[in-house]
Formats: sequence, structure tokens, C-alpha cells
Amino acid sequence: MTIGPINSKLAPDMEAVLATRSTFSAAVLRATAAIPAGSTATYAEIAQAIGRPGAVRAVGTALARNPLAPRIPCHRVIRSDGKLGNYSGEGGPQTKAALLAAERQATERL
Repeated sequence: MTIGPINSKLAPDMEAVLATRSTFSAAVLRATAAIPAGSTATYAEIAQAIGRPGAVRAVGTALARNPLAPRIPCHRVIRSDGKLGNYSGEGGPQTKAALLAAERQATERL
């Protein structure tokens, strides 16, 4: 699992947005925020991290409605089979692949 410690407090402007979400969606977004740049986690790992292992599809739905992308990096969440899965941002999965590649290159240079 490549999810870091789940932060109970994010930046105040992010907290204000999360307060408008359901408890479940806010938990998904917090767990997603804990994925380090250059890493990925699966939808199943996010579901497990928030204590809802059977809610894999609901995790995907919550991420599709992420109002804080790319600050909360939903592009770092992939399918369990290693495929990218969907991306609701402009450009779809091609953009997701490009974002992941750029992050990997940037972290490799560090």
C-alpha cells in the first residue's frame, strides 16, 4: 500500500470544501491526499484505508466528484489490475497517464 499517514487536517480552504462532502467522500479524499507524488494506490487500497473494504466502486464515484483535483491527486488512484481506470478530468485517461509519468520523472530526479 502506498498511502501515507492519513492527515486529519488539511489546509483550511481544503477543509472548507471537505466539510460540504459526505463523511464517506471526505474520508476517500483524505486518504487520496496521503498518496505521495510518484506513487499510486488502488481503489481497493483506498477503500481498505478508510475501513470500508467493500466500497471499492463507491471510492471511484467519490473520486470522480473530487472538487480539489489536482491538489487531492485522484489521478494517483488506479485499478487493482494495474490499469489506469477512469479519469474525470479533461483529457480522460490519457491525461491521467501523463500526470503519473510526469510525477514519476520528477521524483526520480530527486
